[in-house]
Amino acid sequence: RVVSLGDVAGYYCLVNECIDALRDRQVPNLMGNHDQYLVAGTRCPRSRSANACLDYQRATVTPERLRYLAASPLTLQRGELSMVHGGWRDPLDEYLTAPDAAYFAARPGRFFFSGHTHVQVLTRAGEKWYCNPGSVGQPRDGDSRAGYALFAEGAVELVRVAYDVDEIAAAMRRAGFAESFFRNLY
Repeated sequence: RVVSLGDVAGYYCLVNECIDALRDRQVPNLMGNHDQYLVAGTRCPRSRSANACLDYQRATVTPERLRYLAASPLTLQRGELSMVHGGWRDPLDEYLTAPDAAYFAARPGRFFFSGHTHVQVLTRAGEKWYCNPGSVGQPRDGDSRAGYALFAEGAVELVRVAYDVDEIAAAMRRAGFAESFFRNLY
């Protein structure tokens, strides 16, 4: 089963197509901070470029797709798996890079997954495991390939796969975005 850890909205122009891909495949999506900005009609307090992309998405996202995004939960628990977009103190906007065992000690679960940083991480935290699968787009670790994680039988594997970054850059150019908005996809 596929789970999206959020930020379907954000730094690109194809928000309707991404929502359709999740919805058509019945992929649960957790609310990300950019999803929340889009749904609530608020601004990102840290990034003018994010706000320019969100302005574009507000003008293009359909009401039906916005309702899908608005229904995204903040957390998802599946047995020993606990998932959020940011962190467990702040599911939308906490940045976790390498949380230690104390962070997870009192939290139920054995495997913890979050996104938000766009950087792949897999680390043991005492008897528990923390994973950030990375980002399908907007990598922040110098690797342009889409990042994700596979979980099976108590094991986590980080995976990278190439995709056509040029296609997304061309779509952003056609949508009127300057090169500075999609250069970091590479």
